[in-house]
Amino acid sequence: MEQPHSEGRIKSIWNQTNKKKFSVGGTIFLATFALAAYLLLFFPNTPNQLASNSNHGEKLSFFPVFKPEVKYGFILDTFYISNAEIKPNQFLSEILDEHHVIYEKIDVLARNTEDVFSVTKLRAGKDYMILSKDASSSAQYFIYEPDVYSYVVYDIENGSAEVIKREITTQIKSSSGIIESSLWQTMVDNDLSYDLASRLEDVFGWSIDFHHVQNGDRFKVIYESRSIDGKVVGVGDVLGAYYKNYDNEYHGIYFKNEQHQGYYDLEGRPMKKNFLKSPVKYSRISSGFNMNRFHPVLKRRKAHLGTDYAAPYGTPILAVANGVVTRASRTRGNGNFVKIKHDKTYQTQYLHMQKFAKGVSTGVHVKQGQVIGYVGSTGLATGPHVCFRFWKNNRQVNHRRLNFPPAEPMPEGDIPRFNEKRDEIIKQLNQIEFKEKVMLAKVDVEKEKGEADSKKVSKSNP
Repeated sequence: MEQPHSEGRIKSIWNQTNKKKFSVGGTIFLATFALAAYLLLFFPNTPNQLASNSNHGEKLSFFPVFKPEVKYGFILDTFYISNAEIKPNQFLSEILDEHHVIYEKIDVLARNTEDVFSVTKLRAGKDYMILSKDASSSAQYFIYEPDVYSYVVYDIENGSAEVIKREITTQIKSSSGIIESSLWQTMVDNDLSYDLASRLEDVFGWSIDFHHVQNGDRFKVIYESRSIDGKVVGVGDVLGAYYKNYDNEYHGIYFKNEQHQGYYDLEGRPMKKNFLKSPVKYSRISSGFNMNRFHPVLKRRKAHLGTDYAAPYGTPILAVANGVVTRASRTRGNGNFVKIKHDKTYQTQYLHMQKFAKGVSTGVHVKQGQVIGYVGSTGLATGPHVCFRFWKNNRQVNHRRLNFPPAEPMPEGDIPRFNEKRDEIIKQLNQIEFKEKVMLAKVDVEKEKGEADSKKVSKSNP
């Protein structure tokens, strides 16, 4: 009997399907066999390694895992990438024109992003990245890093921009050092940053003249280390510090509550005083206050009524206290200079500036630590430095010999909380050892051992 047409069609389809399954299955079998033979031929230890890995519970895989390169939130493997550095006097329009972006899009981008991150803020010497579909296509994204903490993504197609803050990891670290030449050199010798030296000046800048340290001075510090993607990028707050200068010991404790924020001594008095000890950081005293100095330019004896701080060109010069600028001018001898009146008693002057800071002019109020100019060699100067002069009751004096009264302690009601924080920091500082001291002790032990061995040898060989 002839089978119905529908049933025969089903069998026909089933037979064709089985043939296809057999064909596909055979292909897979042959491919697997070929792969196994290849691995055994060229990687004979692979089975043993896999067996060994499986004993440790590791995931087995015959194939390498592809890990795409991700940066700035993009999978870079899917783009054509161009990296370069912004050249002097080069504008974004010129850069994007080279990457096939029409002027109309550049104009829209510049106008739309003015309040986010203006294209006028792009600086020569900074790196940038451009992402495109391919080498001949119009650029899609322009990425710029103004600093290590953030980057800007310009979306060219949509005429927009976004500033992305990088995630910062903060760790509490501690270190110590013994001064041999200067604080900054000791930082370098201990693999620490200049940034940390600057932070120490922020703590002790009102108490210690870091331009007059001596060999043997020592410090301990507990601070916040900031890193991005495992790379250290800076120093946060110093939480506590100790410094011994001559026979004087100083402590700085960082304390913050609803009313107070800053550094305090062990009695709860603010470390911050009316005047900074120096108008510049990272410098050295090249000439002190001297009533009978031989002038290096005039070649004759003349009173030097100031203190010279030698520093590289462009080093920021700081106002040592709050005050009003009475003069921001230039003379043949002083070069570019700024003079500040702090109160009825004190005035300061800063000579030989390369240039004034933006906004600094006669009549302007300035704050302690504010940048008022930059180190130069204008006027009668042989090299880059700032001559710092100090007036007390209209008479020029040596500011390094002045002793200012200590600040008033914080209110009694805040003292218990401060004392609790102070005791915690002091305990941590006491646990920090001086690195050089430990190294010297090790050397002394080895030296004594060597001398002892030498004596034994001499006794056995009279």
